Amino acid sequence: MSIVTVQLGQCGNQIGFEVFDALFSDSHCPQKFCSKRENEAYQASCKERFFSEEEDGVPVARAVLVDMEPKVINQTLSKAAHSGRWKYGQHSHLCQKQGSGNNWAYGYSVHGPRHEESIMNLIQKEVEKCDSLSGFFIVMSMAGGTGSGLGAFLTQNLQDQYSNSLKMNQIIWPYGTGEVIVQNYNSILTLSHLYRSSDALLVHENDAVHKICAKLMNIKQISFRDINQVLAHQLGSVFQPTYSGEGSFHYRRNPLVDLMEDLVPHPEFKMLGVRNIPQMSENSLAYSTFTWAGLLKHLRQMLISNAKMEEGIDWQVRPPLSGLPTLGKMPLSKELHFNTSIANLVILRGKDVHSADLGAFKDPALYTSWLEPVTAFNVWKTQRAFSKYEKSAALVSNSQSLVKPLDMIVGKAWNMFASKAYLHQYTKFGIEEEDFLDGFALLEQVIASYSNL
Repeated sequence: MSIVTVQLGQCGNQIGFEVFDALFSDSHCPQKFCSKRENEAYQASCKERFFSEEEDGVPVARAVLVDMEPKVINQTLSKAAHSGRWKYGQHSHLCQKQGSGNNWAYGYSVHGPRHEESIMNLIQKEVEKCDSLSGFFIVMSMAGGTGSGLGAFLTQNLQDQYSNSLKMNQIIWPYGTGEVIVQNYNSILTLSHLYRSSDALLVHENDAVHKICAKLMNIKQISFRDINQVLAHQLGSVFQPTYSGEGSFHYRRNPLVDLMEDLVPHPEFKMLGVRNIPQMSENSLAYSTFTWAGLLKHLRQMLISNAKMEEGIDWQVRPPLSGLPTLGKMPLSKELHFNTSIANLVILRGKDVHSADLGAFKDPALYTSWLEPVTAFNVWKTQRAFSKYEKSAALVSNSQSLVKPLDMIVGKAWNMFASKAYLHQYTKFGIEEEDFLDGFALLEQVIASYSNL
């Protein structure tokens, strides 16, 4: 089954390009750990999900590109075409001459309705090329105007027109120090709207990815391209094919449905994060060897201590002892440090994958009391290695890890809102104080629900 990707705004289009490039590179890199037949099945499965075939034999990304300024889309189309390996469709993009000026309201209330018909037509054409549609993957940022405002508008439209297809929004959480003065307003409005219309939000924090580039990849002058390549690697490690079950050598057909079934047991909880191990530069990789036991020990500790990478993990954090009665809701130490999960999915790729022991992820203490580990934990595997790593693991987790950053964004936005700062920029495009208050109320409820796990 196929996934249609919708790339929105400067950020969404730049990341979208790197994702397709990473998927293509991985599916065509030489393999030592699986048979030729298995590798061909993997390539065919990747292609069915993300690419369609053109007459000249160059795969075409199943994507629609939208931005309100032409520069980034033109660069993206040309980079893909010049790679000679894959490209975007000739008529799969829409760009205009005037951006959204980092104003969510302009993207949502002006550009959205104005270009709704053209964009939905482009999406429909992509959908018609799919033999079978798994759903939509929408790539956008929260801080600006086009990705966030237009992204929220389009996700609502997709929900109305394709209510039976799943929608996953991959959103880029802005730097804490801020790129845009009104980024917290834009973020509040984006998140509260997506919470109503999207099936899952896959969140990447710019600050966390920046640290991975600096500490694990040893990059001195970090560019957006470096950050986007780390993001693309993480997304590829989730979306590339895996076997449909233990002992099976068939690749799963419907990745989005499988992700939702494994990770979103309740519509109140739909914020997902990704962690990967190992992540390192080519130079370091030459001198490194990994065991599944070592990788999984680190990955589990990254989860429970809410670390985004394997460097600087707090090894003091321990799960509360299961089976012991707790005083009140939970012990204080758990409140302070321990990251409780609703659901976790571990994806293992590479050599000897069937020997990996995942028992430590099935500990009931890791999960909320209303779900059994047998429901809350899942694993996907394939012997085919991903990218340059002989063994690699990805963890997609629905947990409390975003409570703190969400609480901070809501707090900062509320302080500005209380003094009515910059509100006139939103009200002149029809976004009223009521809309902000609805957004605050919804996100406060999300924070409370996750905090009480």
